[in-house]
Amino acid sequence: MNEPLVQILIALLPSVVVFLTAYHLIKQMTNVRSSERINTLRQDDKRQTLPLRLQAYERFSLFLERIAPGPLVMRVHKSNMTSRALHSELVATIREEFEHNVTQQIYVGDKAWSKIKQAKEETIRLINLSYEQTGDVQQGTELSRRIFENVSKLSHTPSQEAMIAIKEEVRRLF
Repeated sequence: MNEPLVQILIALLPSVVVFLTAYHLIKQMTNVRSSERINTLRQDDKRQTLPLRLQAYERFSLFLERIAPGPLVMRVHKSNMTSRALHSELVATIREEFEHNVTQQIYVGDKAWSKIKQAKEETIRLINLSYEQTGDVQQGTELSRRIFENVSKLSHTPSQEAMIAIKEEVRRLF
């Protein structure tokens, strides 16, 4: 009685071993092909998104240059502006520049985006502080002078710190 069962097991054992070996090999091969496909898709994705990411970094670099206190004051200040008018125009310009570029945040890393927002807020804070020091009855030139004085006291402008973060991220792309 036991003998037919042993003969069946002896006949099936090589088949089971062959099946398990084939299954293992096929599974490995499909895993390798799947990972190759994923790598190919990632490389294609990088090829397509890299120019978009670089463009976003360029736009934010331009944004940071445009909101740097020195160039911003020189660009916005007009003769016979009051301190209040210049203050309003400076803050509005920074916010408009930011809103114009805000959609680019999806292409930059969290650290750079955080530094960019921080640069915007700190620049506005610097302008507000300078405005509080001059008051709204002064001429715009007094506010400009006060902004330049306050900037000269800083070791780095907020824009410069954000540019450092952008440059670090761009270096990691290559």
